[in-house]
Amino acid sequence: MSNWLMAGLLFTPLALATTSLLLDFRQGRALAWLGMVLQLLVSVGLWGLVKQEGGFYYSLAGWDAPLGIELRLDGLAVTFLLLTTLVASGCGIHAGIYLKPDKPWQRYFWPLYWFLWAGLNTVWIGGDLFNLYVGLELISLAAVGLVALGGQAEALRAALRYLLAALLGSMAYLLGVALIYGQFGTLSLAEVAHQVRLMGQAELMRPALVLMLVGLALKTALFPLHGWLPPAHGIAKSPVSALLSALVVKASFYIAARIWLETGEAVASQWMAQLIGALGAAAVIWGSWLAWCQPRLKQVVAYSSVAQIGYLFLLFPLTYGVDASVSLQAQQGITLQVISHALAKSAMFLAAGNLILAVGNNRVDALAGVSHFLPFSLFSFGLAGVSLMGLPPSGGFAAKWMLLQASMASGQWWWILVLVGGGLLSAAYVFRIYRASFLERDEKDHFYHPDRRLEVVAMLLAVASLGLGLAGSQVLSVMALPFEEVQ
Repeated sequence: MSNWLMAGLLFTPLALATTSLLLDFRQGRALAWLGMVLQLLVSVGLWGLVKQEGGFYYSLAGWDAPLGIELRLDGLAVTFLLLTTLVASGCGIHAGIYLKPDKPWQRYFWPLYWFLWAGLNTVWIGGDLFNLYVGLELISLAAVGLVALGGQAEALRAALRYLLAALLGSMAYLLGVALIYGQFGTLSLAEVAHQVRLMGQAELMRPALVLMLVGLALKTALFPLHGWLPPAHGIAKSPVSALLSALVVKASFYIAARIWLETGEAVASQWMAQLIGALGAAAVIWGSWLAWCQPRLKQVVAYSSVAQIGYLFLLFPLTYGVDASVSLQAQQGITLQVISHALAKSAMFLAAGNLILAVGNNRVDALAGVSHFLPFSLFSFGLAGVSLMGLPPSGGFAAKWMLLQASMASGQWWWILVLVGGGLLSAAYVFRIYRASFLERDEKDHFYHPDRRLEVVAMLLAVASLGLGLAGSQVLSVMALPFEEVQ
């Protein structure tokens, strides 16, 4: 059973991407909806398998590491697989209605969409460092293509800036991988971690760790390496922006977190952990301030992503040099934060796209009067904002509460100020949008009403981000399951 599920997970998106190249937009959309169902079935099947039997390593074609490609499927991986299925399906359904099939370049959305999905699946289950690099490159190239979709000059400039940042990040990461292979003779993350911890080779690992973390921080858009993100997310089509913010930047963070949790305790130092946390804190404050200042709606949401990414990097100081129970609590809090942010930010971008479609303008001040005309999308935007602010009962509240407890238990009280202050700043830019939308128009309204299905998709994702706080324990329960070897 696991063989068939793993094959479906990896090869179905690639087959769909290749097939979509031969189809027009409408045919690609029909095929995509079928593919979403298949991916949902595979993800749920793997979730049930891990829940019942525990996590496992899987060697493709029976070739063990270091000769073969090693895949790792555990509770965290299947959680991200299921999250990808939910968010990517929602964005795909929205895109199928939002994008105009009469424009010839729109047909390339579906091949890029499926290549992106294949890369995400590869990253979530990758067990060796080079395989993670391959998945990351597939994601980056597909994401750059999606940003450039449409061919406008501004979109092409943002895509080229994104491509440059992605290539620089990849070069730094790949150089670190090369150093590791030269020093340890293997690319299996588990084997490298074993040698570092038990054979006292931390000195050899440290330069490689720094290079990889810098490259991954650039691809994740951690402050001050975030300059490429707001133009790319702000100019892309709304379903594309939702995919980029909800899933793409999480892939590079996921790899950084895996490497840190496997090797950081033995290789890194306290100052390195605190420095990364300080950059995350600066991202929260600076990104939130810039989000409040932006005149365009999608730029508000894009700079909000810069701020919300900062919270994720509190994982590094809260898991270094602390008790195992505190480290586990921090890991669980960050996991909930990633899931909550993915659901909320995808809902927020899709709702923002609906609002822009209705008023025909991307400016915040153009939203005046839209509260009477499109309250459903505005409500979805607000529900997503509740999770970003960290208010109960949202997933964002559960995540920040766990991070607050980890901060207090580890004696690092200064991160509490970041968590509380970031929530207040999030409230400021969310309520700024609401204030603009509740102003009255002097002239007669001439709004365009988008398809109701677009509003339903955004609402479902927003409700999911809100309900995550009530189901957080069930989501986290699968993370502590044991491992076994499977060929």
